[in-house]
Amino acid sequence: MAEEDGQGARSRCQVVVVGDHGTGKSGLIIALATDSFPDKPPPVLPPTCLPPDFYPSRVSLTIVDTSSRQQDKIKTETECKKADAIVLTYSDDLPRTLDRLSTYWLPELRRLEIKVPIVVVGCKLDLHDDRQSDIEQIMAPLMQEYREIETIIECSALKQVQIADVFYYAQKAVLHPTAPLFDQETRTLKPRCVRALKRIFMLCDRDKDGALNDAELNDFQVKCFNAPLQLSEIDEVKNVVSEKMAEGVNVDGLTLTGFLFLHALFIEKGRLETTWTVLRKYGYDDEIKLRDDLLQYPSFKRCADAFVELTEKALDFLKRDFVAFDADGVVESAGLCTATPTARRALFYSSLQPLDGADI
Repeated sequence: MAEEDGQGARSRCQVVVVGDHGTGKSGLIIALATDSFPDKPPPVLPPTCLPPDFYPSRVSLTIVDTSSRQQDKIKTETECKKADAIVLTYSDDLPRTLDRLSTYWLPELRRLEIKVPIVVVGCKLDLHDDRQSDIEQIMAPLMQEYREIETIIECSALKQVQIADVFYYAQKAVLHPTAPLFDQETRTLKPRCVRALKRIFMLCDRDKDGALNDAELNDFQVKCFNAPLQLSEIDEVKNVVSEKMAEGVNVDGLTLTGFLFLHALFIEKGRLETTWTVLRKYGYDDEIKLRDDLLQYPSFKRCADAFVELTEKALDFLKRDFVAFDADGVVESAGLCTATPTARRALFYSSLQPLDGADI
């Protein structure tokens, strides 16, 4: 199973390889680890550990081989339940193994309640019949029915074709999953993702004018990706948005609508790491919830007859924040901005009167 560091980032992940006998599971793993093709691979390999620097993510990867024998079924099921991602193989020269994806393997993984990304891999690409229908046409109905399939790829251990890509996509599906961000059926961002991105937009919109100007966009870029944007790059971003939706950009800069559109566009183009980098930089975990270490509530030791009082600095902070989002001007009309500190304190405390003193 995946391990995380103190900031919610994964330090390792585990990929389990399953599929029918003869589909090339062991040969695939050996080809990745040794850059060679085995003449007689063993029936099942021991776990293979790749170092953190094997892929750009710098996350350790453990690959677990499995047996397709009936007597080993319980062990294979156990390994699948510990997986962060599944690589499901079929053989390009054995059509029945392709059929078995939908008649056995995918339904079986659902029966086991395996809720991790699946990468479907066609092995032995060097034996592929050129007269076969295009793989995308064959797989489209399968991906439509089984949304847990993250991607489909063909490879050849003999020819060293796309071997590293198989496990790169498996690891990427773990580190940057689609499901929490995007609804594949409606092609829209999911509500929790929208709420998180709205919060991030509001934090970046320092002047609270409802748009990210060039300076705010540049600060956002530096915070998330440690690299500034050139003015020409900022203009290019705004042009991409405005061409697709006029309301995505206004005279002040990139609007919230445009900000959300950009992230939906990144995801549809397969650049999920962009949106995940932004979310994690602002404290979100894999379920798009703020990390626990950011939500540590202070505790106060006090006597039973004592109560907690906000400082003048805290009151000023709350006032500024409230006024910034007071679209109908209620705060202004109530005279809060010009009220004396005593009056402001009375206004805030009056709203707390129904509460018991111990709850304040």
